[in-house]
Amino acid sequence: MKILATLPSKGRDLRLDLFRGVANWGIFLDHIPNNIVNWVTTRNYGFSDAADLFIFISGYTVAFVFARMMLERGFIIGATRLLKRVWQIYIAHVFLFVLYLAEIGYVAQRSGNSGFTDDFNIRGFLANPAQFLFEGLILRFKPVNMDVLPLYIVLMGVFPPILWLMLRRPNMTLAALALLYLMARHFGWNLPAYPTGLWYFNPFAWQFLFTFGAWFALGGSAQAMPFIRSRTALVLGTTYLLFALIMTMAARFDELRALIPPEIYGAFNPNDKTNLAPYRLLHFVVFAFFVVRLLPRDWPGLEWAIFRPAIKCGQQSLEVFCAGIFLSFAAHVVLVEVSGAIWMQIAVSIVGILMMTALAYYRSWSKSADKAPAKAKPVAAVAG
Repeated sequence: MKILATLPSKGRDLRLDLFRGVANWGIFLDHIPNNIVNWVTTRNYGFSDAADLFIFISGYTVAFVFARMMLERGFIIGATRLLKRVWQIYIAHVFLFVLYLAEIGYVAQRSGNSGFTDDFNIRGFLANPAQFLFEGLILRFKPVNMDVLPLYIVLMGVFPPILWLMLRRPNMTLAALALLYLMARHFGWNLPAYPTGLWYFNPFAWQFLFTFGAWFALGGSAQAMPFIRSRTALVLGTTYLLFALIMTMAARFDELRALIPPEIYGAFNPNDKTNLAPYRLLHFVVFAFFVVRLLPRDWPGLEWAIFRPAIKCGQQSLEVFCAGIFLSFAAHVVLVEVSGAIWMQIAVSIVGILMMTALAYYRSWSKSADKAPAKAKPVAAVAG
């Protein structure tokens, strides 16, 4: 079939790195309970949050990186390189999984606070470690806050044939996966979790946001540009973002909630994150359209020093994400066992982000150092 997708321009898009870094910081902050600094994250001001941003950018990046490889070197090479990346992410997940379990179990034992094992869903693991470890390796058992990487692994693992189709029939492929999204929500399709329940991030639903990111990278943004730049999109989008802000704030302030009819409030609260509610998906799409409209790829401000830490964290996203999961529990322990004062909430949040940023800079330096230096050209001898 003829290639219909439009490949993105070569070169790094710093907008992706910037927002992925911000998403990693947001996920870290959102994973710390009873933390006033949580109020700076996007989940408090609309239906979507850092997780939506992370999955969308992941889909965009996968298409950005592997579509060209698939076209230039063939489907087999492109697919195997993509699956190699899946394997790397899986290894990172297993490593984090073991460390995270050890961290929670050790702290719970040393502090005598068994509440940590219940709050983070590892009591069953302590009672039957062999079975729970096996279930964790096959992605069915997930301690609290370890749901994103398994979703990412599954979505990337099934993506090679989807990417092949999207390169040839991008709109048709997106429409088919939109249908899967709607059917999953209608019929309640999800994957089973262990020991009970279902996946917190339903992959049958969240695949659409991942694929939408890929479609956006492969010419979708260009197709949508006339609408994105229209006055209609500006007015409707702004109105919807304000509506989402009101509905989200109403869930946090009873005085505002009392002003909203119960049937309207109940349609949007609680926010259905597991199955990626349509109003949540629409909220993120509007946000993405506004970013494209207001922040061009060549904006000089992306080179400003103030954005460099977030960009660096976005460029080393996997390592920073894993560190953020580990550090969020450490911050929670400090707030529970040492002090939950506001100054401590601010302190652990800042220290955590600084440590994640330091790791990103170290990994960037380490990768550069690992690259073989360019061989010096031999200097021809000059005849005397």
